[in-house]
Amino acid sequence: MDCIFCNIAAGNADTQVIFENENYKAFLDINPVNYGHTLVIPKKHYDNFLTVPENELNGLIKLTQFLAGVIKRSLNADGFNIISNNGTSAGQSVFHSHFHIIPRFDKDFAMKPETKTYSENSMNEYAGKIRSFVTKYEDLLNAKEN
Repeated sequence: MDCIFCNIAAGNADTQVIFENENYKAFLDINPVNYGHTLVIPKKHYDNFLTVPENELNGLIKLTQFLAGVIKRSLNADGFNIISNNGTSAGQSVFHSHFHIIPRFDKDFAMKPETKTYSENSMNEYAGKIRSFVTKYEDLLNAKEN
């Protein structure tokens, strides 16, 4: 596979998975703007936001909304950004549709963010914090879907 996100969706790439079901996967960004920066993808390949079919986009947006709340609560963030870069000029570097959830803290960075580097064990620690809240609130997600 040429697409790194397709490889991640198939389980063929090492990553810290935050959430996964048959249609979607969420995992920590390896070049986070802030610790806990999470990517949410459809498992099927779509080049960008505009090519995702409505039924899958609805599920992707619901999951992104759910995980944004989980990330905000689990990391005690003051807020968060939801970003979808579409096209090279918009900063898209992986051409597989996805959303970024970036936890934000008061005065954490200027408008032009610098990315962070996880220490040896901190990526696992942040992933664990978020996963524990995913488990805690997963019943709410399932109830909304039914």
